[in-house]
Amino acid sequence: MFPFRKILFPVDYSAPCEAVIPYLREIAQRFSASITLVHAYALEELAHSELALTDPELADEVRTFGEERLRKFALEKFPGQQVDTSTALGEAGSVIHNFVQHQGTDLVMLATHGRGPIRRFLLGSVAAKVLHDVSAAVWTGTAAILTNHTPQIPYRSVLCALDESEEAEGVLRFAAAFSTRYEAHLSLVQVVEMPPPTVEMDYSPYKKDILDAADVRLRELKGRVGVEAPHAVLDATVSDGVREEAVRRKADLIVLGRGRAQGTFRMLSHVYPVIRESPCPVLSI
Repeated sequence: MFPFRKILFPVDYSAPCEAVIPYLREIAQRFSASITLVHAYALEELAHSELALTDPELADEVRTFGEERLRKFALEKFPGQQVDTSTALGEAGSVIHNFVQHQGTDLVMLATHGRGPIRRFLLGSVAAKVLHDVSAAVWTGTAAILTNHTPQIPYRSVLCALDESEEAEGVLRFAAAFSTRYEAHLSLVQVVEMPPPTVEMDYSPYKKDILDAADVRLRELKGRVGVEAPHAVLDATVSDGVREEAVRRKADLIVLGRGRAQGTFRMLSHVYPVIRESPCPVLSI
């Protein structure tokens, strides 16, 4: 997976999608990685063409239209650069997953289009499916972050968010190698989300001991990996704590694990709100 050699860029022609391009160009150049653009099309795309709904060769016509549109996009956005293109009929998340499974890639880069009243807990359905299903690293950011801010590249400050899982050591090693490649400042954060007090149990009297124990474990992890980087242990919700530290460290990128080693939804339930609340893009492995 690292260093990145093959990057997959899902294209939906939206403004957030186009906002990913500067980040994509930079990371592809830094790692001498190949780029493949993938577009998932549906028969509804017929509305963008002059085809008639009654055309008996509808599927072939729509596929041809989609392929041509993607090739034009590649020529326009990546002039003079060798970029592969791929189109497939189907739901975008499934198309991306199938491509990674059968063609292989090290990194998927996409924007998330989360919508709805409970924005804190939602990601776009495509981004959520990719984060859950895909084995490759995933770089993503919210539409607001990508379209309303000047790209902060090359990265100069990387924040690695860790937990107490078995995955933490691998995440830290990745973050250290990535930061070294960019000559970026690396900092670490671990958020300890204390349970709310209940009639049966109130953890408040033990908060300092719990935070101190987490600090000791984090120092031991740094020693095992051989990483010298400042760290913080915070008492907060995971998304709030990571955001707070990212702002304090002026992070250009957050690196975190997706719980792939555990194969559980619990880790992803933290990853989703972290991405929604992050002040910068997030690279999850």
